Amino acid sequence: MGIGDTIGKLGDMNKLRQQAMQMQKNLSAQQITVEENGVKVVISGDQRILDLEIQGMSNQVLNDVLNKAIKKSQELAAKELMNVSGGMGGLMG
Repeated sequence: MGIGDTIGKLGDMNKLRQQAMQMQKNLSAQQITVEENGVKVVISGDQRILDLEIQGMSNQVLNDVLNKAIKKSQELAAKELMNVSGGMGGLMG
């Protein structure tokens, strides 16, 4: 494997990173609303709670706590994925 191969793979990784960032931006701009039994949840496509209402009442503290829980679960999933894939070494061949 020569230096050209390494540079090519780094370019591919940069392209993938840019695509992932664009996808994240697109997802964050989308909203999903679900209403059932007096509960309304508005969540972004990137899994952030934007609004949570229970019987017409909203609670920002509850939104913040739910968003922290979601973020921690995403970090755990990312960590597990890195363990399974062998980290960046798996991408570099």
